[in-house]
Amino acid sequence: MLRALAVANYRSLRHLLLPLARLTLVTGPNGSGKSSVYRALRLLADTAHGGVVRSLAREGGLRSVLWAGPERFSATMLRGEQAVQGTRRSEPVNLRLGFAGEAGEFGYAIDIGLPLPARSLFAEDPEIKSEHVWSGPLLRPAATLARRDNAVLQVRSDEGSDGWRTVGRALPPYLGMLAEYVDPQGAPELVALREQVRGWRFYDHFRSDADAPARTPQLGTRTPALGHDAADWAAAIATIQEIGDHEALHQAVADAFEGARLEVTRVDDRFEVQMHQSGLLRPLRAAELSDGTLRYLLWVAALLTPRPPPLLVLNEPETSLHPDLLPALGRLITHAAQQTQVFVVTHSPRLIAAIEGGIGDRSDLLRLSLDKRLGETQVNLPDDVDTPAWRWAPR
Repeated sequence: MLRALAVANYRSLRHLLLPLARLTLVTGPNGSGKSSVYRALRLLADTAHGGVVRSLAREGGLRSVLWAGPERFSATMLRGEQAVQGTRRSEPVNLRLGFAGEAGEFGYAIDIGLPLPARSLFAEDPEIKSEHVWSGPLLRPAATLARRDNAVLQVRSDEGSDGWRTVGRALPPYLGMLAEYVDPQGAPELVALREQVRGWRFYDHFRSDADAPARTPQLGTRTPALGHDAADWAAAIATIQEIGDHEALHQAVADAFEGARLEVTRVDDRFEVQMHQSGLLRPLRAAELSDGTLRYLLWVAALLTPRPPPLLVLNEPETSLHPDLLPALGRLITHAAQQTQVFVVTHSPRLIAAIEGGIGDRSDLLRLSLDKRLGETQVNLPDDVDTPAWRWAPR
């Protein structure tokens, strides 16, 4: 399980350290930085797919996403006695992302900066300046398993006189070492960490409009994990019914819609979900379901996956749902947390109450509240929770 998330200089996250639990709820008012935390997690996932630089480009480039305030606040700025103004920079421009696990598990950190001046069409592309992988909750020299300094990658090895082996080829500045370097014998830790991060699953605002893919029959094959666009929804439901927790599926549907059940029909090679409800003489096709009903049923498919990921990240799952559906959704989320680590970004007090009321072991639940001060996102921790220890590697 991940135990800490660290972000520096990304949008409003100038210096944010979040402790993580089996089920972590991140809440706060609009504009407090919840979406930035979600995006930071997605960027970390992109490092294992080789797409972190491309993702930053889609956000407008590194200069657009960097913290726009001063490098540090003076005491008079914090007290409101002096207007916020720039200070003399003492560190290189950097965007830093990282996470840490428990004892015996892996941690990872990446430092992304501006490129050197060059005559190239790609001169504005950010560059990966450093990366580190370590074992345990804190980056320490003795616990470091792999380290990257610009294009040079070194992995822990008994072959070198100093305990390190330098990889013979240079790493490109736009690809992380998790995506670029694969050596199951010489660096099995990198392979294991890469597969772990690649297994993270993100869900954000399912479509439910008239043209949504889930409303029309689709080609179907066994689908243990619902796709991000939910085009394979019918196949995902059928997979849960065959090899997953079909009883939990039935209960989740009946919990929200008394007496209702789902049926997957197949015409040629296309699958479609139909919903049977009490009082209706025929089942409703997916195209006939209300937006809120369809969205809830899509969450059912996502959260009852027969193949739980290492980390399941949900961004505002309450969007477009009727308030009466939120208790049932909360119970679905706590059920999913029994199988995997879950990270939920939400601003719905009713959903939070449902999750808090349904969790079995309170130590598995952590609620974090965000707010802003002088444009910077800050986290309000519960009284019995400490800020996790963290150390960035020097560039």
